[in-house]
Formats: sequence, C-alpha cells, structure tokens
Amino acid sequence: MKLQRTASLAALVLALPLISGITSASAASAADRYISVSASGTVKVTPDAVRFNLTVSNVSATSKDAQTAANKEATAVRAAATANGITSAYLKSQSITIYPEYSYDAQGGSKQIGYRASQAFEIIIRNAKNAGVVVDAVSAAVPNDLTVNGVTPFVFDDSAATASARAVAVKNAKAKAASYASLLGVKLGSVTYLEESGGNASPYPIMMASAKADSGATTVDLGQQDVSISVNVRWAIK
Repeated sequence: MKLQRTASLAALVLALPLISGITSASAASAADRYISVSASGTVKVTPDAVRFNLTVSNVSATSKDAQTAANKEATAVRAAATANGITSAYLKSQSITIYPEYSYDAQGGSKQIGYRASQAFEIIIRNAKNAGVVVDAVSAAVPNDLTVNGVTPFVFDDSAATASARAVAVKNAKAKAASYASLLGVKLGSVTYLEESGGNASPYPIMMASAKADSGATTVDLGQQDVSISVNVRWAIK
C-alpha cells in the first residue's frame, strides 16, 4: 500500500508540469489571435486661406542698379500687401537673386545685356475671401516687373477637420473589424495596437486666378479639399 501511494504521488507531480505547459501554450495561442484592419476617414473642407507666390525682377546695366530697382519694387509689394490687411507675420521673402542677363541670336551666340535682380515672396492671405483684392493690389503696385508664380487655396488650421477625419477612420475600422469577427464566428476583445498616418489636406485641382468679366477684378476660386486620416488597428479575439 505504501508503494502504491508513492507511485500515485509521483504521477501527480509529473502531471503538474504537463498541465502547466498546456496552460502556457493556451495563453500564448490566445495572445496570438487577433483581427487587424486598416481604414481611413475623409472629410471635405472649404479652404480658409490662400498662398500667394510672386516674384519681382528688374534688368539694368549694372548689378547695383538692378538690385536698387528690384528693392523699390519689393517695397511697393510690401506696402500694397500691408494696405490690404497682410501683417508682417504672413509676408515672407523666399529668395533674392542677382545674375547676368544675356540675349541670344539665331546662331546660338550670346551677349550680356546687363544684370537681373529678383526677389520672390510668399504672402499668406488669412481671409480667403479677400484673396482677389490682395492679388490685384500687389499686381497693380508693380505692373510691369511682377510675375505671379501661384495662387493656392489651403486650410490654414486643419486640426478640427483632422479630428473629424480621425473619428470617421476609427468608426470605419470598428465596422470592418466587427464584420470580420462575425464572419469568423468570434468576438472582439480589447484594442492592442493602433497606428495613425495621414492628416494632411489634399487639394482638388484648383484654378489659378480668374477674372470677372463684368468688373475685371480677380476672383480666387477656393474649391474644396480632403482632409484624410488612415489607421491600422488590432483587436484581440475573445
């Protein structure tokens, strides 16, 4: 009898590691079971600001004369912008250049005719509805030596739109994960992973600047932009 009890006790002791191993394997298997989905959310917004890029330039016999003339034109640009509500915080010089200017003949020959001095600006027009007025005023200030490089509507602060897009993305991710869970006959557990990407406003093709036929004033068409967020989310499976 004593030998039998000893044998039974030994069998029990041997069984415990096996049960422990099965439990660990089961827990590990459960941890490896999950549903992972990708989803995106997009909201459409009307731009509330306009980026106005322009360059003033002048060709003169000497580099000093060219720079002096370009500086006067740049001063006129600043004055016109300021007079139409643009503060210094939204008026930025992008480049200042001076280089020799050449003329070319039909045979491929060239001749230096002077120097070209240029200064490029970026003007942020916070009141998008006033963009045409600013474009016209600045253009009138330097009528002959100004080049409009771009007039681009954009969303100045997209934080609210981004939050809305994020909510849509998470909602879409939940719906997709729930659909997979239903198809697989399982239940969703807690979220174990989330990664976000995106968040930038993507503009539709925008016309540059168009002139009204009746008044000749410039109109900047704002259009709409998409603000999008993409998420990757992982749910544990119950």
